[in-house]
Amino acid sequence: MIRKATAVWNGSGKEGKGHLTTDSQTLNQTQYSFVSRFESGTGTNPEELIAAAHAGCFSMKLSFVLGAAGFTPDSLETACEITFENGAVTKSHLILKASVPGIENAKFQECVKEAETNCPISKLLNTAISSEATLL
Repeated sequence: MIRKATAVWNGSGKEGKGHLTTDSQTLNQTQYSFVSRFESGTGTNPEELIAAAHAGCFSMKLSFVLGAAGFTPDSLETACEITFENGAVTKSHLILKASVPGIENAKFQECVKEAETNCPISKLLNTAISSEATLL
């Protein structure tokens, strides 16, 4: 399976602007710029997209891990904080709130660590990855 996206950039690094499009059209000429990346302007940025990808991948992987352990989650809500400093992504921190009927906290935390380590985006990132998980 191959997934594709396209980035178009016009102009200089600071004054230019670009847009991102995915084959699925979920992103369709979605704006990004220096301001949306390094300040708080309108549009997305690569780090925000990495955060969404990591949160989504981790949540799905955790669902599979829990299923293999005999549990079905009612809900998994994952936030991801990507730290971008000195021109590099230095950390990805996952924050999970989960409702999983019948699971003990120790088993839940074990499943969280397995998903954190083995989700495909975690394996892709060359940075520190951490998590905190709350069982509701």
